[in-house]
Amino acid sequence: MKKIVLTGGGTAGHVTPNLALLPSLKERGYEIHYIGSYNGIERKLIEGAGIPYDGISSGKLRRYFDLKNFSDPFRVLKGCAEAMRLIRKYRPDVVFSKGGFVAVPVVLAARHYKIPTIIHESDMTPGLANKICIPSAVRVCCNFPETLNYLPKEKAVLTGSPIRKELLEGDRLTGLNYSGLSASRPILLVIGGSLGAVAINNQIRKILPRLLKSFQVIHICGKGNLDESLIGHSGYVQYEYVDAPLRHLFAASDLVVSRAGANSICELLALRKPNILIPLSAAASRGDQILNARSFENQGFSKVLEEEQMTEESLLQTIEDTYEHREQYVSAMKHSALTDAVSTVMNLISSYAES
Repeated sequence: MKKIVLTGGGTAGHVTPNLALLPSLKERGYEIHYIGSYNGIERKLIEGAGIPYDGISSGKLRRYFDLKNFSDPFRVLKGCAEAMRLIRKYRPDVVFSKGGFVAVPVVLAARHYKIPTIIHESDMTPGLANKICIPSAVRVCCNFPETLNYLPKEKAVLTGSPIRKELLEGDRLTGLNYSGLSASRPILLVIGGSLGAVAINNQIRKILPRLLKSFQVIHICGKGNLDESLIGHSGYVQYEYVDAPLRHLFAASDLVVSRAGANSICELLALRKPNILIPLSAAASRGDQILNARSFENQGFSKVLEEEQMTEESLLQTIEDTYEHREQYVSAMKHSALTDAVSTVMNLISSYAES
């Protein structure tokens, strides 16, 4: 039986692609182990999937001053020792890393034991953790054609992001029943996320009376962001968070307004949903969402409205225009070669695990 160690953590985006690979890894008979942080979000997600999980110490490597810069190097060193012990214990045939600082000790330990490591970089440009890991990797997978320019040519592979199979199995009627909406008018799904969604939430609600003349709206607004005055408003439903039923809400939607996190937009691509991307501003992030969004716009997959240019009028006009031209976005997405990333990544894993 072939063995694989998966690693990655810190955010859900560093875990969900690993979760997407699990069914294929199980089908091919791999013994799977996961190494993450002691109490990160990855622990709950991976243990919930029934995969053996080991936690290691994790510290963040920062490029700016912080008092934790004095203590975190010791956590990193401890994590390296723990990763070495676990890699020596499991002796996997291959390691797959989705990134995050917890992955660094695992990748370095795999290199020490001459175990091939495949890395996946979600964003346009590699983050610091993956920059540290790339010299130790045999292949580096990425989501965007532009990213190839930032990676060693002999290692870079354009794969797209692995998407959970169940997300692609949504049912429109189930989504309509869940939301209480009808098939009489098109449905706009707004999914800004729990962080950084306030600006989108506010503008959507300001234009809601005009928006509801043409659309019904499913609004996933983030924890603590419900507007009680709008509960029960005809044609508008709001949720703080949606888990399993999200696939059905995607299936019911005709147009999506979203932030531009790499995994989120790759899901929209796989689902072939016409979409408007409103990336986090450069002031609120390292600017990766802006680059992600522009890449998708250049490929014809998305319409981009930057937050600094978002007003009531520009948002409403962008929604109406994008819906009117929705078929051209669907057509571009249908011709993309990046909609079956699970198979592409699995073939890479097998080529090294079975060599």
